[in-house]
Amino acid sequence: MATVSSMTGFARTGGQASFGTFTLEAKSVNGKGMDIRLNLPREFQGLETRIKSRLSQRFSRGSFQVSLKYERSQGAVGVHINPDALKALIDAYEQADGQLATGTALATLMTAKGVLEDTAGDLEVTKSDEEIILAAIDVVFQALDEARREEGEKLGSLLSAQVSEIANFVAQARTFADDQIAQVRKRFEGKLAEFDVEGRVDAERLAAEVAVLLTKADVTEELDRLDAHVVSARAMLEAENAIGRKLGFLAQEFHREANTLCAKSASLELTNCGLALKSVIDQFKEQSANVE
Repeated sequence: MATVSSMTGFARTGGQASFGTFTLEAKSVNGKGMDIRLNLPREFQGLETRIKSRLSQRFSRGSFQVSLKYERSQGAVGVHINPDALKALIDAYEQADGQLATGTALATLMTAKGVLEDTAGDLEVTKSDEEIILAAIDVVFQALDEARREEGEKLGSLLSAQVSEIANFVAQARTFADDQIAQVRKRFEGKLAEFDVEGRVDAERLAAEVAVLLTKADVTEELDRLDAHVVSARAMLEAENAIGRKLGFLAQEFHREANTLCAKSASLELTNCGLALKSVIDQFKEQSANVE
């Protein structure tokens, strides 16, 4: 079986640049198309287009979230006391309290807004920093891809088992369907004998009525189409390309034929088999929604 790719995955990486350290996280969940959400600091928003391009080149489907966080190195961080602001606060305190601001009072005043100022200034991102970030983006996307494929291996095995279960129920339904035709014919002939209509009903018309009843009870076409869908599903699970949408469509086709099968059923055995078949198809549909 080829590797199926799930749409669920998570990856994290980090690195060092001129400004300090950074951490990148990428996660994805199932989605009908491509939905990309980036959480980038203001200084790195110029990379948005290139990050989205890299993501779209690697993946074809899913809802993605990519976040970047950074911490500046010690040498790039500093504080400066604003003497004017501090003096104004001390004067106001001493005037209100009537004594010098010392010890605890002075420490409290130092925490007031505007007293301590960040001397580091705005972060300057160099061309080299951008290349480092983009290289890390490639690393985290590769790790995300591997996580999705690892999850996809489990998903592919589960889907394959469900397809085999569908095939088994279809085979059982064929046996019950053959019995159903015989039972319908037998019941009809019994009714004819009960009302003693022989010799009083046109033979050709009677044959036509029997044919209509048998056609309504015949589920051969539905079973043949279900078998064909099983073959298609197995072929898809062997494919290397993105198959999620195709599997979703196939699940709908499975469901349509199973519904018709149950509607045509005239026996308890076939009805129970059809309901069990629909249950497995529902599980198949639910799991296929997670395939890329």
